[in-house]
Amino acid sequence: MAMSFYCSSAIHTQHQVNVSFGSKNPLQNVKNLIKSFGIPSKSCSPHVSLQQGNWVKLICGASFEDVVDIRNLSLVYTLAGVDCIDCAADPSVINAVNEGIETAREIVSIRRPWVMISVNDDEDLHFRKAEFDPEDCPSDCSRPCENVCPANAISFERENSTMEVPFGSYQKAKPKMQGGVITERCYGCGRCFPVCPYDKIREITYVRDAMATAELLKTNDVDAVEIHTSGRQTNLFKELWDDLANSVKYLRLVAVSLPDIGDATISTMNQMYAIMEPHLSCFNLWQLDGRPMSGDIGRGATRESIAFAVRVAASSERPPGFLQLAGGTNVHTVDGLKKRGLFRTHITCAEPNHLQSLIGGIAYGGYARKIVGRVLSSMGSENGVTGIECHAEHLLKALKEALHLVGSVKSYNHPDGMQR
Repeated sequence: MAMSFYCSSAIHTQHQVNVSFGSKNPLQNVKNLIKSFGIPSKSCSPHVSLQQGNWVKLICGASFEDVVDIRNLSLVYTLAGVDCIDCAADPSVINAVNEGIETAREIVSIRRPWVMISVNDDEDLHFRKAEFDPEDCPSDCSRPCENVCPANAISFERENSTMEVPFGSYQKAKPKMQGGVITERCYGCGRCFPVCPYDKIREITYVRDAMATAELLKTNDVDAVEIHTSGRQTNLFKELWDDLANSVKYLRLVAVSLPDIGDATISTMNQMYAIMEPHLSCFNLWQLDGRPMSGDIGRGATRESIAFAVRVAASSERPPGFLQLAGGTNVHTVDGLKKRGLFRTHITCAEPNHLQSLIGGIAYGGYARKIVGRVLSSMGSENGVTGIECHAEHLLKALKEALHLVGSVKSYNHPDGMQR
């Protein structure tokens, strides 16, 4: 089932993308901006970006399932030239990503980014939701959970109900609390758990179904898979890989996302590579997850991801595969890599006369969603549920934000006087 957006209407569902615009060419400024930045044509493969060290991945979130936002985020970041869009292993989410991509390509002729889906081999921070019953919340609670949520996934409303009493008169009953966690918007950052003064918020964890994921990998809508693992034991990783192995041949890239586990990191990476190698017929990538889901917090959040990358890149015993930063990445990450001499630094590969970047690129999640999400929120407040391509002014604002972030890695030509 697909979503269609019209400038004069809300969502309609049908089996194709239809975009109509209210005036002759309201998106000309968007097209001019893309042209002025010199975004690569569709002939430039994402694989080349990994080799050159300017790969950029948008992380929609392994648990983020708001399909309208995901579609609009995918549209904006496709126009900004990302190489890959990572999303939940859910058919409706995958569909939303692909519709955003194709709508962007209707606006301008641009390369299609790879679509990646994320799965986990065990309990993982990226695969959880917050949950609570709003009726259990005291009426005088200051609701710090609502204030701290970066995804606007917690909402409270009070409903004044009425009750019938003798003689046909009515009086107001005690207001009933509605709302709580908006499940599809919660991506499991966990910031609400410690701030609840009454300890009412629960953590719900889950593991993606391996067999259902294997079927998704066989479709034309998916180009890559990312396996999230704790790295502390490889038996569960092997079980998941065995379930996915027959579907890997359909992919362009296999990624493994793991945290820094100290001295055991490199040996664990080698163990996992040995498990994958017999069925690995495509490129592979190691996502170095520094400080998960924290890039939107501030400058300091990126330090752990950079430090992690420094340690892994320095090891001569690391297994084959591209290295990519994640977890705490934001607009300060590139500067941090430059200071450590890791930004687009090339090394000689096993192939004669072939160079490859030591760090393949950067994945942006919370920060990327935050800077564009502000525009999407404003647009939603003014126009309701809609496609961002129907509102050229909002699209232009969102695209400027995305270009500033993506362009820091891609080294785009920033037009003089461009205001974000």
